Amino acid sequence: MTIDLDLARSLFADLHEIGFDGTGITRASYDVGENRAHALLERTALGLGLEVRTDWAGNMFITLPGRDRTLPVVMTGSHVDSVPLGGNFDGAAGVLAGLATLSGWLREGYQPERDVTVMVIRAEESAWFPVSYIGSKSAFGLLEPASLDVCQRGSGRSLREHMQESGAAPETLGQAEVLRADAIRCFVELHIEQGPVLIGTDTVVGVVSGICGSLRYRTVTIDGEYAHSGATPRAFRRDAVVAMSGFIARLQEHWLAIEEEGGEMTLTFGVCHTDAQQADFSTIAGRVSLSIDVRSRDTALLQRMDGHIQAARLAAEQAHGVRVTLGPITGSQPAHTDQALQDALLQAAAEQGVSATTMPSGAGHDSAIFSNQGVPTAMLFVRNANGSHNPDEAMEEADFAAAAEVLAAVLRQQSA
Repeated sequence: MTIDLDLARSLFADLHEIGFDGTGITRASYDVGENRAHALLERTALGLGLEVRTDWAGNMFITLPGRDRTLPVVMTGSHVDSVPLGGNFDGAAGVLAGLATLSGWLREGYQPERDVTVMVIRAEESAWFPVSYIGSKSAFGLLEPASLDVCQRGSGRSLREHMQESGAAPETLGQAEVLRADAIRCFVELHIEQGPVLIGTDTVVGVVSGICGSLRYRTVTIDGEYAHSGATPRAFRRDAVVAMSGFIARLQEHWLAIEEEGGEMTLTFGVCHTDAQQADFSTIAGRVSLSIDVRSRDTALLQRMDGHIQAARLAAEQAHGVRVTLGPITGSQPAHTDQALQDALLQAAAEQGVSATTMPSGAGHDSAIFSNQGVPTAMLFVRNANGSHNPDEAMEEADFAAAAEVLAAVLRQQSA
């Protein structure tokens, strides 16, 4: 076996201990959990004799030096933060696969022709701060200064404060050295699949053909009027819940129509609630809150859905006498993966007898930033039961080992 599976097994156990919250895994971005995970990986890398550096945003780069250090570097990696009550493999599998590969090469005495770097990326999960891809954007100098002022959902304190407390240097944004696409030969990210496709088709790995972008309204509110449930006839009601149901149904109809046309997208209302303090079973709801998450690999389709959202807002207001406030819009751009790297991953899987298929990524990943900066990029999904962003993630060790061997083969090929 090329990879150091014992090291990966040990680190998965350590990361679980760091993040376990009694139910699932919580390693908050730029907070205690993510910081402890980064410290663990830094100690491990230094103990192996690898080079370690961090950038201004706290992204960590673990490098096995090549024979010619002037050549563009081969990169892999992922993130180790998690959503609240998440699982232990989302993100971490990609970091540990890369580190296990470098450890395995050291064990066999292999030195690549060029540097090979495992990047441990900060703050991939936008569940904590309402900005997509904070770490990878920062690494390329793409983070907007205003993003430093957004607040964490847990502490209510700013990204700037959390970065400072985590040893980063947000005051150097725009001045510090950042990654250059021409200095990177390729970026290949291993990640668990976060849906049911590989499990459903009994396939070990998926080679990603493209990564969805997103359109998000995280803090939508619909304001109507609180009133007595028995004393207020229908014609006099401004019911926020009824307005919300029509709003959601209208957008759901657009999604169905787009699918019938052959369009590829998803639409999710992950937050949906009345006011816990004021709502009551005998009171007409005067306010509801919800979120809207649209994802697609088609930028025009994302824009089209935004038009439908605006029209549904006006329709709800006119039909129900409510006010719909969408709040700030956030999102990310779709990305394509490199065809030559896709072919290399499929070939490596075939040579090793690992079942593989080509598939899109409905979820967003840091690889999208690399791709959109012009870096040849690929992603390798690993079969994983029970989805992701929940405590029941269930990647089998044998599947991880098989996928990591495929990754290692391509990294060796690209670094030769």
